[in-house]
Amino acid sequence: MCGPSIVIGTSRTNANPYRRVYCCTEIGKPVSSYTKKQVDETSMDVINPVVLRHRRYSFVTPNQLPSSSLFLHRKPAFFNSPKKCIFSPISCSSSTSPSPEVGSETAESCVNLGLTLFSRGRVKDALIQFETALTLNPNPVEAQAALYNKACCHTYRGEGKKAADCLRTALKEYNLKFGTILNDPDLASFRATPEFKELQEEARLGGEDIGSSFRRDLKVISEVQAPFRGVRKFFYVAFTAAAGISLFLTIPRLFLAIQGGEGAPDILATAQNFGINVGGIVVFVALYIWDNKKEEEQLAQISRNETLSRLPLRLSTNRVVELVQLRDSARPVILAGKKETVSLAIQKAERFRTDLLNRGVILVPVIWGEKESLIEKRGFGGSRKAASSLPSVGEDFEARAQSITEKTKLKSEIRFKAEVVSSGEWERWIKEQQKSEGVTPGEDVYIILRLDGRVRRSGRGLPDWNQIVKELPPMEAFLSKLER
Repeated sequence: MCGPSIVIGTSRTNANPYRRVYCCTEIGKPVSSYTKKQVDETSMDVINPVVLRHRRYSFVTPNQLPSSSLFLHRKPAFFNSPKKCIFSPISCSSSTSPSPEVGSETAESCVNLGLTLFSRGRVKDALIQFETALTLNPNPVEAQAALYNKACCHTYRGEGKKAADCLRTALKEYNLKFGTILNDPDLASFRATPEFKELQEEARLGGEDIGSSFRRDLKVISEVQAPFRGVRKFFYVAFTAAAGISLFLTIPRLFLAIQGGEGAPDILATAQNFGINVGGIVVFVALYIWDNKKEEEQLAQISRNETLSRLPLRLSTNRVVELVQLRDSARPVILAGKKETVSLAIQKAERFRTDLLNRGVILVPVIWGEKESLIEKRGFGGSRKAASSLPSVGEDFEARAQSITEKTKLKSEIRFKAEVVSSGEWERWIKEQQKSEGVTPGEDVYIILRLDGRVRRSGRGLPDWNQIVKELPPMEAFLSKLER
């Protein structure tokens, strides 16, 4: 048997500089980064993949090698042209390396077969294979892959509750990242369901049922936005403890002062100390509770902002992008309401078109109850390409620098108005935002976003475009640079 050592290497391809390639010598250990690229059929005689859909895990067992390795890769060109890779396979020698029996059913083979069936549109048969894989003693990687793909099948079939149960198990037991659920366009229709809202709320609160990784990520962002909250809460606890100790010592003196007699302390001074201590405890406990409430509200807002950043748009060039890709390039103004109200708001905006374009404004109309277009039925549509072009959160400086060309191209495609994709997701987010602002869900509203993607302000009814032009600085202005 090989030892538990793990070696990870990275490589980028010319096709997509944002993707990394990982290798790991310990079979069964979860890999923290996934890709969303199908493996070429021509490499199947060399590798036997275990796949988290669009995120492939492969066991390489060629006859020429007396070893086994676990790879997360994108394309067989790495095997055909090894000079293009900056990593080499790390293998563990074994005294015996028996080849698996032909036709033997394993969790790995069931996941592979399920993916093949799914790609052919046989969702029901694929679902059976993923369920079978979970009964064959899968390792953590295989179990996570089976559960995640099973959730995607349930999403395609419109079974939101079953999809949520699968994802909940993967989050709790197999270290699935909640960001994967937020980013996957194949789960777009699931993100528009009440089950996703419940799952997201559980993830935000943390706990044994779903894990605390998502809440930890939110708290890191919260600490950046409110850096002195932790210090304040520490002093609240310290002052409350000091007042409690002082109160504990004051109570016996107060009894002696009330009883009177020789050597008794002054009753007025003792009562004053007692009142100060009680008042201090009440005030500091109230401040601590208030700060905790504000923190939870901030975490909820950060969670909504993260959901907002993943909502898809179709630009005037018919290109589908996520809202996060417009950061630093545009100020989206969301117009939500009845068709007549939204149309009237767009007509009035045409009078200020030039000024609004100079300020980076792009209109995003959302009409209540508008039906989904056929292309995104049940979450499967053309947004996958847009999502695959997004840089990941953990990319280094070099990858971010390479994205400048893509951003420049995107700026040229941004026009005055965009069309929403997956309107159910947009409606759910807007109604959540309305609840947080104390507005009745379903009212006609407008929401102005900043260049960094956060909400600038919102209001009921039609926006005052003249006021918006005065309020927003031009894109070249110094204030706009500070807003990025």
